[in-house]
Amino acid sequence: MANDIPVSQDSNDVPMLSCRGIWKVFGANKSKFEQSGGSDMTDEELLARGWTAAVRDASFDVARGEVFVIMGLSGSGKSTVVRCLSRLIEPTSGEVNVEGQDLLAASEAKLLKIRRQKMGMVFQHFALLPNRDVLGNVAFPLQVQDVARSQREERAREMISLVGLEGRENFFPGELSGGQQQRVGIARSLASDPAIWFLDEPFSALDPLIRADLQDELLRLQDQLHKTTVFITHDLDESIKIADRIAIMDQGRIVQIGSPEELVLNPANDYVARFVKNVPRSKVVRVSNIIRSATSADVVGDWVVNINDRLADVAPRIGGSTQPIAVQDDGGVTVGYVDRDKFVRILAGSA
Repeated sequence: MANDIPVSQDSNDVPMLSCRGIWKVFGANKSKFEQSGGSDMTDEELLARGWTAAVRDASFDVARGEVFVIMGLSGSGKSTVVRCLSRLIEPTSGEVNVEGQDLLAASEAKLLKIRRQKMGMVFQHFALLPNRDVLGNVAFPLQVQDVARSQREERAREMISLVGLEGRENFFPGELSGGQQQRVGIARSLASDPAIWFLDEPFSALDPLIRADLQDELLRLQDQLHKTTVFITHDLDESIKIADRIAIMDQGRIVQIGSPEELVLNPANDYVARFVKNVPRSKVVRVSNIIRSATSADVVGDWVVNINDRLADVAPRIGGSTQPIAVQDDGGVTVGYVDRDKFVRILAGSA
């Protein structure tokens, strides 16, 4: 799709999405909040003014092609954050940049163009147009952009096929299952080829089996499309399955950002530790955490594992062999061997 939004010349060095010091305080506007020193106020002081802080001083970057998950319990502020990132809700204070562009300084017309051309959004409730068939729903964002009918329908058919709904182009939403309706929502959000993909608890209203299938579908799509994705959920298992990095929120604040491994092995505080307490380490920790340095000449044996394998996937091989097990990178170069003692300690929860 054509995109007439200017892109930074050094786009590879600029985060696709960046926010700094985002506050969302209901009951206060920007000038009152900043003039009163609201960022230094306690909860009691904010409440005394009739203000409620839903997001507190949130800062993070999202790299190109990264799946960045924001998670927390209900009321933690995670959905408010994603709405601030797209300016569906106006932040009270802070900065939001899309490829180096100041989103909060954009005019209404410019903001609308950015949303249409750079952002795709999927929400918990499917929000399909009941009087349009699948093809019409998926093509709708392109119709809004005045794309010619033949072009938008061709693109819509591509997206419908991509999400596995080929043959259902003429079905109406009421004729589809919940999982199929959400696939239509996913296809619609991808129709304009967005640079940033926002998904706000998109699977939480679905049955567990359908939810698991759509998580797999999301991973398949991400493997093909490499979208910069911000995914909101309250489900830790879902986060671990799909995330490159996870931000955990508590009472409006981001309390830790890290890979699933980092959160499980090095929780920042008791709140995070309670979150990850019951996560099976073997499903999260990668071979890179149980490696001892060595060259290929130092490792004798025929067994090999990849440095990015999760322990659960290679545990039978490690436990079933008495030989040294080489660890190779994605290029097939031996970078070390498995440290069996550390493997056992991690699985036992003592490392």
